[in-house]
Amino acid sequence: MNDSNHSEKLNRRSFLKKAGQGAGIALGVSIANTLPVNFASAAPNSLSYPFTLGVASGDPLPDGVVLWTRLAPDPLNGGGMKPTPLPVQWEISLDSAFKKIVQRGTEISKPELGHSVHVEVNGLQPSEWYYYRFKAGTEISPVGRTKTAPALHSQVDHLTFAFASCQNWPAGYYTAYQHMAKDDLDLVIHLGDYIYEGTHNSTGVRPINKEYPEIYTIDDYRNRYALYKLDSDLQAAHANFPWLVTNDDHEVDNNWAGDVPQDPDKQSREAFLKRRAIAFQAYYEHMPLRRTSYPNGSSMQIYRRLSFGNLVDFSLLDTRQYRDDQANGDGWDSPTPESMDASRTLLGEKQERWLLDGLAASRAKWKVLAQQVFFARRDGAFGPDQQSFSMDAWDGYPGARQRILNFLAEKNISNPVVLTGDVHSSWANEVKANFDDVNSKNVAVEFVGTSITSGGDGADVRPDTAQTLEENPHIKFFSNQRGYVRCKLTQQTWQTDYLVLPYVTRPGAPIETRASFVVEDGKPSLLAKAEPASV
Repeated sequence: MNDSNHSEKLNRRSFLKKAGQGAGIALGVSIANTLPVNFASAAPNSLSYPFTLGVASGDPLPDGVVLWTRLAPDPLNGGGMKPTPLPVQWEISLDSAFKKIVQRGTEISKPELGHSVHVEVNGLQPSEWYYYRFKAGTEISPVGRTKTAPALHSQVDHLTFAFASCQNWPAGYYTAYQHMAKDDLDLVIHLGDYIYEGTHNSTGVRPINKEYPEIYTIDDYRNRYALYKLDSDLQAAHANFPWLVTNDDHEVDNNWAGDVPQDPDKQSREAFLKRRAIAFQAYYEHMPLRRTSYPNGSSMQIYRRLSFGNLVDFSLLDTRQYRDDQANGDGWDSPTPESMDASRTLLGEKQERWLLDGLAASRAKWKVLAQQVFFARRDGAFGPDQQSFSMDAWDGYPGARQRILNFLAEKNISNPVVLTGDVHSSWANEVKANFDDVNSKNVAVEFVGTSITSGGDGADVRPDTAQTLEENPHIKFFSNQRGYVRCKLTQQTWQTDYLVLPYVTRPGAPIETRASFVVEDGKPSLLAKAEPASV
């Protein structure tokens, strides 16, 4: 990217955030001069600065992208908007000064959707960087930058993206996003736990002026998203790159499974489905998602596939909505007839078939499964006669995993790569066709990213690190520090860099590359780089 444009954009965003109304008016000349008279008269001049939650873009296609914002002048108290629709002007340009505007239009922010705005822009050029902004009343949003996908099946020689997950707000500062925002990326993937639904209070490391109880109502969920999105580092990462997002459990309820809440003895199925519908609506309201993901009651179309030329296909999975309940009462346990039941599903029959058909049909060099929970086998018990597995991960659904492994092996699917979040630590795994046979061939690789903050500062080595690696020889790397993961793709190689922070319980942490692994085309094995890559 152009360093001068990058600095200019970041400075403008910081200035807008600090200066609010005055800065917005100063930058609004080109929009104001193009507003229809009826639009200008419909927008209240007295509107307090509404773009407190920043801007975002996502789900890029070769000819378009989703632009997002939400009007929230009083973000932690329901948003602060009047219960009436409000027109919001948007424009997208080839330059950050908006002298080369390519499109502009008007979208209506509706109170039923928390005054969120989702603009599905089309008619853009493939593989092109664009800048965008919004206007409501006399107020101008921060400037965002986004990029369209390459043309379908076109030759693409390289792509760089980051992935992240698990950003518990009270647990620490979003310093990882501060560094990510400055990285040289084409896009960002978020693998879930964007918010945490539990109680937030003054016992966390971040200053908080009141207690936020566990969330159940639409206002609760909106306020929780607002608390997280007020973070300037998160806003910067959203503003600099398009995002692909999928959710995990904490956007709804910890370790929920299908229509079963975490505590079914405390919450009925009917009450939980109402909560899930509210949570899905709030998730849609705050993410740069297309209308195809608009919730239908307690259902939401989250799994989808995006292609980036002939280089990579991203299959974003939903491992919560269609799964069977966790076996053995959840937690960690040894295998039982219940957990080993081959009919159990994590994806649901329809999504599983969609995934396998997509893998078989893909013409891309790399086939990515962007999903939430640990895919490779991970035995947490030590010794030849003991086994302990997470019932919430794929280990709790081994029959479902084996169907995918068998398909990869039998169809000889080339270059599948699994991306995972959830566990608040970094792992690099070789995925075996048969985990019961240490000599079984590899059919894929898995990169598990650590959390942004969840789990606090962490440490590189845990007391059980050596035993875990010895017990699971297909696991080649394990670190318990916070951070994010960067992936650099070419037609010949995939390189993954694990970027980690020494602490998150206070701001300002530096970042370093803890480890780097390379995967060669057609060889699903992990090659550790002798020298860590520079950040």
